[in-house]
Amino acid sequence: MVAAHRGRASAGPEAICDDPWALRLAGPEGEALSRRWDEHAPSMVLWMGLRTRYLDDCVTRALDRGARQVVVLGAGLDTRAARLARDGVRFFEVDQPASQVDKRERLSRFDGYPLDAATFVPCDFEQDDFVQLLVEAGLDPRAPACFVWEGVIYYLTETAARSTLERLASEFDPRSLLVFDYLNSKMAKASPSLREEDRAMKGIIDELGEPMQFGIDDPAPLMLECGYRFLRTVSFDELALQYTGTYARERFFRFQAVALASASEELALW
Repeated sequence: MVAAHRGRASAGPEAICDDPWALRLAGPEGEALSRRWDEHAPSMVLWMGLRTRYLDDCVTRALDRGARQVVVLGAGLDTRAARLARDGVRFFEVDQPASQVDKRERLSRFDGYPLDAATFVPCDFEQDDFVQLLVEAGLDPRAPACFVWEGVIYYLTETAARSTLERLASEFDPRSLLVFDYLNSKMAKASPSLREEDRAMKGIIDELGEPMQFGIDDPAPLMLECGYRFLRTVSFDELALQYTGTYARERFFRFQAVALASASEELALW
């Protein structure tokens, strides 16, 4: 479903992002789910395009500043390793083993996709040590890396989310950058005051077997407690203004935002 949203946001003359493989990766099932989501949230394709574009830009800027390692946590059908590839830069994709097998099978059908663009790191996050597996796969923890954690944190328990944040801050070069998106607690916990459309969207996710669990209203205290010194957040409306030059109150897609964080204060001018 996410890949289909991203693919649709990449299509047309006014495309916000650029992922030429997303729709084919999503397949008919993913596109059908994406169209079903439209019934409740017509701004979702816009948001996914904005989120993809902004995270792409963050990775690009991190590479421009010297990072030579990119890690996509919970990679799913992400294609940044192919789209943002550079000489001398290694991409690592960490995900459930079964998900990676499925993804590689899908990619094998495409002409022109560089199957060796990323180092795949199979990881059962409930049982395996993702830091150890990354190091064994060749990641240098003493060199800066850019960690992309897209569409994941709100499906975790708070304990699991905090543990991951703490390890990313303490076990890698502090100059590393983490970019992730998050939901507010009202959406994650299905507050009784949720709009009917938002409740319907959450219902689709729950139906697919990945219920939302963890919401963040103010990320600053959480990031402080987990060891971070730099934090910036950007909202749906701010991204729409930046990339489309528009603002529309009726869009209502304001329960999600993107955060940039680092354990080092050196990124304060990001």
